[in-house]
Amino acid sequence: MSQVHLRLILVSGKTQDFTFSPNDSATDIAKHVFENWPTGWEEERVSSPSILRLIFQGRFLHGNVTLGALKLPPGRTTVMHLVARETLPEPNSHGQRNREKTTESNCCLLL
Repeated sequence: MSQVHLRLILVSGKTQDFTFSPNDSATDIAKHVFENWPTGWEEERVSSPSILRLIFQGRFLHGNVTLGALKLPPGRTTVMHLVARETLPEPNSHGQRNREKTTESNCCLLL
């Protein structure tokens, strides 16, 4: 089975490349990044892997979603955002998510 190459971007703009298995879930990735925190990311260090969240194509990845399920292109580096957030919006809560955006102060803008 081929490896999946991820480039993770922090809100600060700092990036780091990692390699994972297609069987790795969003929770596995957060744990690995937390345990192997890049030296250049010291200012962004978090207290627990449980608050690290991945964003792919504008959507939060829930913990049990595997890289294989995303059908990422093989042999290419896929870019995802890594953010610290206590809770995730509920799946399919589009109306609520739009309402939250107006009151949320620590969101990131995806261009």
